[in-house]
Amino acid sequence: MRHGVKLNKLSRTASHRKALMSNLACELISHKRITTTLAKAKALRVYVEPILTRSKTDSTHNRRIVFSYLQDKEAIKELFGTISEKIATRPGGYTRIIKLGKRVGDNAEVALIELVDFNEVYGKTTEKAPAKKTRRAGGAKKKADEATATEATETPAAE
Repeated sequence: MRHGVKLNKLSRTASHRKALMSNLACELISHKRITTTLAKAKALRVYVEPILTRSKTDSTHNRRIVFSYLQDKEAIKELFGTISEKIATRPGGYTRIIKLGKRVGDNAEVALIELVDFNEVYGKTTEKAPAKKTRRAGGAKKKADEATATEATETPAAE
């Protein structure tokens, strides 16, 4: 039984898995969305969410801890700069995985993993004008009132 095992080994040695996750995390941070296999996307989510939580408080200690995972200065600048500003109020769930179907060559399930606050499609809360509250009965009365009002204004003009 695999109780409490949240690490997917991805058929790789520990060092290869560490390098893979580090590279995928750096690419996700720099590009805000990447396309990969579904298993790698799910493993990356488990790997990168605690890193994103660390970036919310900018301190030397947190920067060093994150650098031990990523080893990329540019990614860390981006992470503690623009990304930490956007995710500051979010209490978790910084990534979204969208399944894209099967890959042509080997029929592997492909997914898009993206940072939730850096998308153009989902989550746009545009302020719409409130919908007009109309009822059929109210509409008929209104039309009748308007018709009588226009007749009343036309009648004195005809005399």
